Amino acid sequence: MEAGPAPVVRPRMDTGTFTNNFGPHMPNETYLCYEVEQPEGDSSIPEDQLKGFLRNQAFNTPGGRRHAELCFLDRIRSWGLDRSKHYSITVFISWSPCHSCALGLVGFLRENSLVSLRIFAARIYTYSLRYEDGLRQLQEAGAQISIMDIPEYEHCWDTFVDHQDEAFEPGDDLPVHIQKESQMLDNILKIQGSEDEFHLSKQVCCL
Repeated sequence: MEAGPAPVVRPRMDTGTFTNNFGPHMPNETYLCYEVEQPEGDSSIPEDQLKGFLRNQAFNTPGGRRHAELCFLDRIRSWGLDRSKHYSITVFISWSPCHSCALGLVGFLRENSLVSLRIFAARIYTYSLRYEDGLRQLQEAGAQISIMDIPEYEHCWDTFVDHQDEAFEPGDDLPVHIQKESQMLDNILKIQGSEDEFHLSKQVCCL
């Protein structure tokens, strides 16, 4: 009897890295976990890269400082996706995209309609100018943006973390953190929705 295919071995982050960067406390780095759904029969993406994680590049790394989202776009482009097919990408990121990274993602989505993108962020990055505008433009470009809730934390723990069979323990402060960040994101994206309704109503009135 022939042996089946060997299981795919992927790097996993240690529990401390996940807890420190995706938990309710402020991390100094950005980690991005991702998973890709590619069409049946398509082999554009190496099997061991259908799921993975990466982090931002520091100043002292080759190529200099680079945010995690842009590093991920580099990885996507390296796959040479089949432009006649559709790919769904889900991202779990410790900080939401800054304005510059959001615009980079917007440009990629507009140039690559073959890709749909869902983003789950652990917290809102508020340390760059116009970060709200970047998130609104990202949503307008078709990306789905949400704050990670307990099911997303559990999924990431099971999928990307070397947890040694330990169960994910959210802690008492995580639900409070999720609620606060979710409300902040809702307030940011609601403004875009209100503006869209306003412009639509003006168009209707002018008919």
